[in-house]
Amino acid sequence: MAHPLTVPSLTAGADFVLRPWEMSDLPLVREAAEDDYIPLITTIPSPYSDAAAQAFVRRQWNRAATGTGYPFTIARTRDRRPVGSIGLHLWDSAEGRATLGFWMTASARGQGVAGAALRTVTTWALHELRIPRVQLLVEPWNTASVRTAESAGYLREGLLRGWQEIGGQRRDMLMYARLSDDRFPGGG
Repeated sequence: MAHPLTVPSLTAGADFVLRPWEMSDLPLVREAAEDDYIPLITTIPSPYSDAAAQAFVRRQWNRAATGTGYPFTIARTRDRRPVGSIGLHLWDSAEGRATLGFWMTASARGQGVAGAALRTVTTWALHELRIPRVQLLVEPWNTASVRTAESAGYLREGLLRGWQEIGGQRRDMLMYARLSDDRFPGGG
């Protein structure tokens, strides 16, 4: 059995903090549940209910408690308002790799938040946790996430055909990765 993990608070640029999930994040879960795409690619409950949202937050806590990952809420520093989520999943940690996933609410998209969070967690995973490979999967049509991955120094490795079921359909995914010995001009 994996050991419990402590989810730290990390600064993501001057304007955002990555922190553990809190029950006070239910408005973030509600906003994500109303999105057309987020519930398809995550375990965000849709339709929303307070009970389902509370269960979602407890599942985030359980990931850390069981040692399977580090789930973070992305919050603005000026008012602590949560605007998204990023998680480092350790399913394949015995093989020296971890998988990142992230989502942003519609009101926070296009502001560089996801990129700051992705760079922060990637640098932390590669250098502090000493994970040799961090990877993420992006649907080919999702140009915003493709740009975010590439801006954080991830290299596209290829197309995984029919990789994942999303919304009842097998979907292709692009594989992106950063290695611990990659040199990224923006730091990390």
